[in-house]
Amino acid sequence: MKTIFLVDDSATILLSISNILGKAGYATEKAGSGEEALKKFQAGVKVDLLITDLNMPGINGIELIKEVRKLPAYKFIPILFLTTESQQSRKLEAKAAGASGWIVKPATADELLNTIKLVLR
Repeated sequence: MKTIFLVDDSATILLSISNILGKAGYATEKAGSGEEALKKFQAGVKVDLLITDLNMPGINGIELIKEVRKLPAYKFIPILFLTTESQQSRKLEAKAAGASGWIVKPATADELLNTIKLVLR
């Protein structure tokens, strides 16, 4: 079973996505902030994919990706952004930080699961 790490400052979004992923057969790890997520990564959490929000207080999604990519165990882990932003400049900034892909909220369960399947091949 693949484990997906969800990072979002919205408890509703975390619960909603976690439920979708659970029904699709994925295990989830969750964090409500970039700081909380980074601590779990530094402690060696075992995950197959990171899905992070972009706009969060404290460490935002781009800063989180940069920090996660510095950790040898996570250098090549797939990372998806799940955000309301769709500007090309933000997408390029995320890609430069190490993001593998981008999902614009609100995403349907099918859009989410299809994108996850693509990056977890």
